[in-house]
Amino acid sequence: MLAGVDIGGTTTQVALCTPDLTVVDRLEVATPAACGGDAMVGAALDAVRLLLDRTDARLLGVGVGAAGVVDAREGRILVASDSFRDWAGFAVTAAFEAALGVPAFLDNDVNAFLRGEATAGAVAGEPHVLGMTLGTGVGGALWLDGTLYGGPHGAAGEIGHVPGFGDLPCTCGGRGHLETLASGRAIAARYSARTGRSLSARAVAGSADPDALAVYEEAGAAVARALLVTAGLLDVTTMVIGGGVGRAWTLLEPSILRALTAEPPVSGHPVRVLRSRLGRDAVAVGAAARARAELGA
Repeated sequence: MLAGVDIGGTTTQVALCTPDLTVVDRLEVATPAACGGDAMVGAALDAVRLLLDRTDARLLGVGVGAAGVVDAREGRILVASDSFRDWAGFAVTAAFEAALGVPAFLDNDVNAFLRGEATAGAVAGEPHVLGMTLGTGVGGALWLDGTLYGGPHGAAGEIGHVPGFGDLPCTCGGRGHLETLASGRAIAARYSARTGRSLSARAVAGSADPDALAVYEEAGAAVARALLVTAGLLDVTTMVIGGGVGRAWTLLEPSILRALTAEPPVSGHPVRVLRSRLGRDAVAVGAAARARAELGA
């Protein structure tokens, strides 16, 4: 088996996969993000061990998709948002290898999401894709010529932190980033500002009142603008969207499509927007796919 681990801002998903990336067992636990890197990795390791106790298969390796900017070669977190304590600088793969005795490999969680969807999900076989996750924050990743493109500093595709989306402060310290409109935290905050009610983004979607629809309309239009920027800059016109906010697809999709129709890419090729097929498993499956590729499993 291969283990895939998705360490997110709210929950950690762990999946056991066969070498063909079929998920045979999975577990979700809370991410103790406020308690530091040791606690976060410890929670993930406990989940891996629990899954291994439920099978007699041999563990070949572990792939980890983690929030933040990462050094995939060194297996270390470089930059993390203020949602995490003592996460920047943490040596993730070393901790997993010491605890489990098998090779471990680290990716940014959105890179892992896109690898999963491009390997076994909604965009399998597509050569050029932008992946976007709308969750606690907004992340992006690029799949170019059939492989992940990280860029010279490991931050390629980070569409969530490109300015030009207003002037609200962002969690990264900047202002007017896509994340200030389309993340779960932003949707909850903007709804609260309109109504005085404190709800999660999921609860806002469930209420479907006029204020909720307006907030999701703004989020979808902002996502479409980011997709159009990508299409104009890179000529990439296939997009896959996942994450917790992405599960409110019936609210997001109409505003995305309206904005794309109003201002199509200069290339004349329409933007194709797909919903994640792997859902909650996407990051974990992508992380396992990275381990499979590295190990030749």
